[in-house]
This record gives sequence, C-alpha cells and structure tokens, in this order.
Amino acid sequence: MVLSLTLYCAWLALKQKRKTESVTTCAIPLEKFTISGLQFTVLIFNGTKVIKRQIVNSKPVNRKPKYLSSHPIFSEMKKIMMVDLAAQYQKIQPEIDKAVLDVIHSTAFINGPEVKNFQSELEKYLGVKHVIPCANGTDALQIAMMALGFQPGDEVITASFTYVATAEVIALLKLKPVLVDVLPDTFCIDPKAIEAAITPKTKAIVPVHLFGQCADMDAIMKIAKKHNLAVIEDVAQAIGANYYSASPTPPKEGLSTAQSSNEIVMQHPPLGGRGAKAGTIGTVGCTSFFPSKNLGCYGDGGALYTNDDALAKKARMVANHGQSVQYYHDEIGVNSRLDSLQAAILRIKLRHLDEYAAARRKAADYYDKAFANHPKIVTPKHASYSDHVFHQYTLVLKNADRTRLREFLASKEIPAMIYYPVPLHMQKAFPDPRYKEGDFPVTEMLCKSVISLPMHTELDEDTLKYIVDSVLEFLK
Repeated sequence: MVLSLTLYCAWLALKQKRKTESVTTCAIPLEKFTISGLQFTVLIFNGTKVIKRQIVNSKPVNRKPKYLSSHPIFSEMKKIMMVDLAAQYQKIQPEIDKAVLDVIHSTAFINGPEVKNFQSELEKYLGVKHVIPCANGTDALQIAMMALGFQPGDEVITASFTYVATAEVIALLKLKPVLVDVLPDTFCIDPKAIEAAITPKTKAIVPVHLFGQCADMDAIMKIAKKHNLAVIEDVAQAIGANYYSASPTPPKEGLSTAQSSNEIVMQHPPLGGRGAKAGTIGTVGCTSFFPSKNLGCYGDGGALYTNDDALAKKARMVANHGQSVQYYHDEIGVNSRLDSLQAAILRIKLRHLDEYAAARRKAADYYDKAFANHPKIVTPKHASYSDHVFHQYTLVLKNADRTRLREFLASKEIPAMIYYPVPLHMQKAFPDPRYKEGDFPVTEMLCKSVISLPMHTELDEDTLKYIVDSVLEFLK
C-alpha cells in the first residue's frame, strides 16, 4: 500500500508539474511531498508515524494504474457500500435494460407474461411445485397465515432476534406472537426453546433463516410433526441456500390436505431431500425481493412457495382479493401483486443468483481468514446442515466498544450496521407482560454485540483489505 501511495503521488506531481504540501485527492493526509527530476521523496503519514520513501529513476506514467484507481484510500474511488447495487447493475445493464424496455413496449404491466415466466423459472430453481408471487416479503408472510386459516388468538412461535416484519404480521392478524431465544452461534431460532413454548393454542412455527443460513430444520420439523404445527419458513435473507437433512428419505409431494376453507391439517413428509432449497422444507416458504436482498428487484417484491396444491390455490386466491374467478370472491383477501417490470428484472438476476452467492462466500472467506482467532471477534459459524449465502456478514464483538468501532469505521468512510439493536420482546410495539429484559439472554447479548460489515457481490480484495485493516487497527 505504501508503494502504491508513493507511485500515485509521484504520478500526480509529474502531472501537475509543481510542488505541493498536501494531496487532496487522497483520503488520508500526505505531507511534504517533493519532487526533483525523477527522484521522489515522499513522507507518508499512516495515522501513527511518518514513513519516508524514495523512488529513483522512475518513469512517469500516462495514467493511474488500475490498482490505484480502484483502491479505497483514494477519495475519487466509488464509495464503499453495505450493498453495491450500482456496480452489480453495470455488469448486467444490457440484459436489464432490454428486459425493462420490452415490458414497457408490451404495456403488460400487471400479471403479464414476465410474471408467469419468473414464477415458472423460480419454481424450477427451487425444485418446488408452486411459487406465488406477491408485492413484498411482509405480504408473503401475511398471505401464508391467512391461507392457513389461523384465527385471532392462535399462537405463532418465532424468534425475538429478527426483523420486525416476522412478528408484525402475526400481531396484525390478531394472532399471538410467542417469542423465543436463538442459538448463539447461528443466530437462528433455538429448537429447544420452541418445544418449551408450545401450548394448546400454538398453530405454527416461523423459523427465520437469518443472515443467509438455514435454521435447524430437522429439529424444527420433528417438533412440528409431533404437535401437528405448520412451519412457515422466513427465507427473506437466505434464498438460494441449501439445507442438508440428516435423513436420506426424500420428501413426498404434498405437505397438507385442505379440510375446509378455514382449516388445513398438517401432514408432514419424512425428513430428507439432500440439498433442499431453503423455504421448500416446511409447509410454506416466504421471501422478499427487496433491492438489497440476495435476489433483489428494483422496487418491492416477494413470493411464497410450497409443494401443497390446496395451500397454493388458497394463497393465490388470498393474494388476489379472495377470488379465483374474476368478480367472484370466496374469501377475504388482499391486493398483493409482483408487477411485470420487477418480474422481468428478477428473471435476469435469478440467472446470476448462484454466481452472486459464490461472490458473497468469497468475500466472507476473506473476512473469516483475516479475523480468525482474534480474541475480540467471533466470526459467523458455518453450520454443517446448511450453505451460507451471506446476506449479511455479522461479527460478535467481545470486550470491544461497538459504538466507537462503528464511528471509527465511519471516519474511514466504511459503513457498518447493527442488525438488530433492540430485540422484539423489548420493542414498544409488542408490549407483553410475559416478557421482560433478561428473559432471552442470547438474543439480548447479540443485540448488544453484533456488527455487520459490507457484504455484497462486488467487493474486491483491495476493498476487503481496507475494511479488515481498519477493523483490526481499531481493535489493537
């Protein structure tokens, strides 16, 4: 990095043909940079000391080396983002632009061919019988619960350490959210806590495949089968992840049988299906196509997926004002559609989804190796039963000031996020006398100690090194 700085400053001075006391195009201060013929003396302040470097008989270059123009230390470089959608778009711009213009020219904006094509292609990718596109991930959860016929007062178990939408929908439908703790290593719902929370009113479990990795679905499905509960997988952060069951028996078609318009009796298949996609293991999977998701559109979008014919039929009806035939409304439903423009964009990005996951894993591997065995950092666990597609790269800090670290990174123009600072059982929106601070020690510990670093498909090694070096510098 020092040599790169020296070469860049030499190049800049030759270009300007003058002496300078500072170089404003750099993101760190450089002082007393002098030039004499083709011999350079550069004094570089690296934050702790001044380093002197000389280059003799160097030749000027006509342009900055590509390495330097992409290095994060230079202010003219693109800004480091938590998710870099612009750079991702540039790589697929011709495909995206054509797909969008084709929809505009067709004027088939609602329920057009692109929606049906995306639905079919996603079904094939996931290996699932039915995909029901909808307006967003929150709607997907709501439609699933409505289609399953839950009634006010029914209890639904989910994790306290998750985004609010998971529990928000439960409360919105006047169901009762039952919150439980998570595992300290995967951050996903604790199966033992699920079992302990079941009552005669319990109707469903909502495991959240948090940050890109599946919850322990073998254990969860055993509990669900034992108690005849629906399993609604929240896959908003883990689309494309594979789950590897311990059982060799493949799942049978059909997860339930509709008994009436308000009741679906769960008939769980034997566990199994090596490499089943996240969201295809339980009763129904629900996902979001929010722009920052691993498979994200350029607006809002979502989908449900299931192998159950009766449930799929009812979910489609619920999502379309409760009608299966136009103007004949058999159920109270909602208006929740994925529009054709977003479907066209998602069709393009679906073709790259595995490539995107590989890029995220490569970035995560870099972080893992850089932070390995650091006494103040716990890196994400890679569970043996699940791929990790790294929607987020989340560290747990030990004996480190998270607020100051985040401020330090911000001073270096490195974003970092806290997912999530307040657990659901301590949110004002969910007042419940059953819960108090201290009830979920793992969740509360995570809320106080997690920090997520930039994670996306366009991270290069120079940027990753700059981020890692900055984190390690602070934690020295």
